[in-house]
Amino acid sequence: MIKVGILVGSLRKESFSKKLAIHVASLFPEGYKTEFVEIGNLPFYNQDFDDEDNAPSEYTAFRNKMKEIGAVLFVTPEYNRSIPAVIKNALDVGSRPYGANVWDGKPAAIISQSPGRLSGFGANHHLRQPLVFLNMPILQQPEAYIGNVADLLDENGNVKDERTVKLLQTFIDAFVDLIKKHSK
Repeated sequence: MIKVGILVGSLRKESFSKKLAIHVASLFPEGYKTEFVEIGNLPFYNQDFDDEDNAPSEYTAFRNKMKEIGAVLFVTPEYNRSIPAVIKNALDVGSRPYGANVWDGKPAAIISQSPGRLSGFGANHHLRQPLVFLNMPILQQPEAYIGNVADLLDENGNVKDERTVKLLQTFIDAFVDLIKKHSK
C-alpha cells in the first residue's frame, strides 16, 4: 500500500482546492491510500526551534507524518501569482533540520486552480522551484491547471464538467506511473 499525502494550499472551509482534492483522492487505484495532511496548524518556520532542540510539537507531528508518506499531491490556489504561504511554510518545516529532509525522493504532482482563466499557472510553476531543490521528482505531463473552477463544480462541490473529470483521471494515472517508477 502506497500512501499519498495530499497537501491543500487553501485554508478556507469551502476552498475550491479542497473540493478538487477530495474529488481527485477518489481517482487513485487500488493499492494507493490517500491522506489529507494538515498544514494550517504549523507555526511559521524558525530555525532557532531546531537549533535549540525546541521544535514545536506541530513540527514533529508533521515531519513524522510525512516520513510515512510515499508520494505527495499538492492542490493549490494562486495567491498574487505565487504559492500560498501555508505551502511554503510546510515545505520549509519538512526540509529541516539540515540533513533530515522529509521530502527527499518523494514523487510529487501539482494541481493548481483559480476562479479566473489563468488557472493558477504562476503558483504551479513557483511550486516546482522548491520541489526541485528538495529532490522531489515532479510529474511533468500532463499538467493540471484548472481555470474557472467555480463553474466546474456542482452545488455539492463535485466536479461536474466531463472534460475536467477526464483530465484529472489522466493526471492521476500519470502520477501513479511516476510513483511506480520511484517506489523504493
